[in-house]
Amino acid sequence: MAIGPFARIIAQVVVPLVAVLARALPAAYQQALHNARKAGMDANTAAAASSILRRTISKQEALQILNISEAEASMEAVQKQYEKYMAANDVSKGGSFYLQSKVYRAKEMLEDYLKEQEEMKDSSSSSSSSSDSGK
Repeated sequence: MAIGPFARIIAQVVVPLVAVLARALPAAYQQALHNARKAGMDANTAAAASSILRRTISKQEALQILNISEAEASMEAVQKQYEKYMAANDVSKGGSFYLQSKVYRAKEMLEDYLKEQEEMKDSSSSSSSSSDSGK
């Protein structure tokens, strides 16, 4: 009794099955997120779930990468640390492209976060000033 033909038959069934699942599961998850957003899922849960698919880094990880505390996070501080670490990891000087990409993603994430914070401050101050003028 030869085991080889049975193993080959099993492999011929398993490999295509894994390939189909590898394509179908992320697509199904993405569709579920889309449906949940339409149904009114809160923004924090949607952002956390979609970051899994986009492979973005968290705010805490970005702060760690750029060696900035949350209290001192500003556009200027982010830009300063970004330039420092990009120069230190310059590939032409023997640095790491991987580390440069992490530094870039950290800068990108923190800039987006700081812009959102700024917009929230602007919208809350404009709504409070409009309610003050109505008194």
